[in-house]
Amino acid sequence: MCGITGLFLKNRALTKDLGALFEPMLLQMSQRGPDSAGFAIYRNPTSMNSIKVVLQSCELSFEWQELAMELKASLDPDLTFTPIHNHCLMLVAADETALNRELLRALAALQGERGSSPVSIVSIGRHIEIYKEVGTPQAVAESFGLHEMAGSHAIGHTRMATESAVTTAGSHPFSTGRDVCLVHNGSLSNHNQLRRKLISQGAVFSTDNDTEVAAQYFDIKLQQGASLEEAMTAALGDLDGFYTFCIGTSNGFAVLRDPIACKPAVMAETDDWVAIGSEFRALAELPNIDHARIWEPEPAVPYLWENALDVPDADTRAQR
Repeated sequence: MCGITGLFLKNRALTKDLGALFEPMLLQMSQRGPDSAGFAIYRNPTSMNSIKVVLQSCELSFEWQELAMELKASLDPDLTFTPIHNHCLMLVAADETALNRELLRALAALQGERGSSPVSIVSIGRHIEIYKEVGTPQAVAESFGLHEMAGSHAIGHTRMATESAVTTAGSHPFSTGRDVCLVHNGSLSNHNQLRRKLISQGAVFSTDNDTEVAAQYFDIKLQQGASLEEAMTAALGDLDGFYTFCIGTSNGFAVLRDPIACKPAVMAETDDWVAIGSEFRALAELPNIDHARIWEPEPAVPYLWENALDVPDADTRAQR
């Protein structure tokens, strides 16, 4: 029932090889999740006054240029857009509030024209890009050119749907906040109750997936000023069910298992990288795996690794 993978590079010299290292990890989890797959990659941070947004269309032939021209007129004449399969990466010089406002207005206009919106927001941030789709992990990886991507860290998921329909919107990773994403193996038993509570705190949901509830939970905790480690500690009391989470932030990579540790997970670490997979075979092709420290993450223990942002030669701080 689903596979999760994550790779965090501690050695900045390896960033050019992130996709080549990460793609085999994702493909090894194909049998655990043949319905859909996706990944978040953290790369190419923008300037402080610019934001990356990844959009997804249900129409493979969607005319991204039309939407880009509308946003250029209302928001940023120098906006750039790069179609990638049925997704589009846009770089906008704007603050997040203005970007969200104009995006929602433009998408509402599209919905009015066509009866339903053909475009949805997948991720927003200075570092994150999320690409996900219905289909086999191999087809998804090939469609988006994962093997060629560079970056600092990546988080992936292969899905076998249990809690909601097989759709692109229901696939992982889920991102509900700036540069934050989450993948999940398991199920939450109190997600409906928690959903109502989060809505009262300002959360807006786009699916009925229980994983989106977990993603919103962490996002709101971070907005309220909690550190990622504090949010994970709080989650142990607030989230009921079985879960292995892998969480990404602009400079971080974290893992959390429920107090029973019902869902499988294995981790490995060297001086150059740290990785997680639902099974060891996801890690087997990583460089120097024979000399890695390999362990099963403990139940109810937050694991967190972070890099200093935008500083190529910064030391990596590892915590357990």
